[in-house]
Amino acid sequence: MTFREKFNAFSTIVRKETVRILRIWIQTLIPPGITISLYFLIFGKLVGSQIGNIGEHTYIQFIVPGLVMMSVILNAYNNVVSSFFGAKFGRNIEELLVSPTPSHLIVLGYSIGGVIRGILVGVIVTVVSLFFTDLKIVHPWAVFITVALSALLFSMGGFLNALFAKKFDDVTIIPTFILTPLTYLGGIFYSIRMLPETWQIVSKFNPILYMVNAFRYGFLGVSDIDPIFAMSLLAFGTILLYCLAVFLLNRGIGTRT
Repeated sequence: MTFREKFNAFSTIVRKETVRILRIWIQTLIPPGITISLYFLIFGKLVGSQIGNIGEHTYIQFIVPGLVMMSVILNAYNNVVSSFFGAKFGRNIEELLVSPTPSHLIVLGYSIGGVIRGILVGVIVTVVSLFFTDLKIVHPWAVFITVALSALLFSMGGFLNALFAKKFDDVTIIPTFILTPLTYLGGIFYSIRMLPETWQIVSKFNPILYMVNAFRYGFLGVSDIDPIFAMSLLAFGTILLYCLAVFLLNRGIGTRT
């Protein structure tokens, strides 16, 4: 394929994913905003008013970056896993696989679709948070890098989940039993410095902790983890999952019966 043909193939996948997100926006974009509003109301205002400040910030200001990040990664993941598995289930993916489109562009195209949904939801949640608290971005570069890498990382994860999924129940197992617990234990609602030393060490094995803290550093300028190290870890994880997804797709894992 020429470069122009590759670009057209890639842009077509991205455009299809974007149209899918916007066509069913009531299902893809609105529910996260409503759900997070409840978090802000219950944990931020009602519970947070009894907790007081964490460092120099109010409790609701402290949890906003974590809740935004939670929305981004879950929606990026769910978008790719549902879209690619739906294509597998409907046998639509076979048309793409028999075309000369390279596997790396297929993986990247679907993943960019997940990033788009994750960032759109992140923007909506951030706007909603402004109704509950004042929010300023201290390090915009850190916000941009962290949200882009995190959304891309979990989009790749969703792609891998979709590859191995054999039925619709398989696409909900990882988000329900792995992602959700890791998210709640990823420092969204607390600083790991509040934990005993043993649990601080255990918490550092949770990859979501690094995303949340790097993102919080971008918004508030505070972090329990070195933000540069966290972003480097995110970049490494993203590259690793991308290479794995391309390798498995090339081998026909999950796409050949």
